[in-house]
Amino acid sequence: MAERDEVTGMLLLDTCVLLWLAADQDRLSEPAKSAMREDADQLFVSSITAFEIAIKARSGKLGLPMGAGEWFAKVMRHHGLTEVAVDGAVAAGSVGLPPLHNDPCDRIIIATALRHKMAVVTCDGLIAQYDQVKVIW
Repeated sequence: MAERDEVTGMLLLDTCVLLWLAADQDRLSEPAKSAMREDADQLFVSSITAFEIAIKARSGKLGLPMGAGEWFAKVMRHHGLTEVAVDGAVAAGSVGLPPLHNDPCDRIIIATALRHKMAVVTCDGLIAQYDQVKVIW
């Protein structure tokens, strides 16, 4: 697991941050906006976010103007974001995390950040409880 001082300038956006970046930037905190402007070429999104958005859209909890896959690809392109795939190390690492967060998608995001030494841009207070994870909000 990465220590906080080992974290690079790369930023991993959680699902809510991606949704707000695309549709409601007023919901983003000023520190989050500033960090994303400063590291605009180092913004990443886990592929688990596409999964989470598709599930929310299918269940009716999230309205999108097009299919979830198309929306995700369009937003990623428009904002110059890079997708990080969920590999075996991240999947297994998510299971080994302390049981602070029960949401499997968020656990994947945490494990991705740790594996790639990224800070997580999120308003999720549970993610901030992981000592090894640097959170920007």
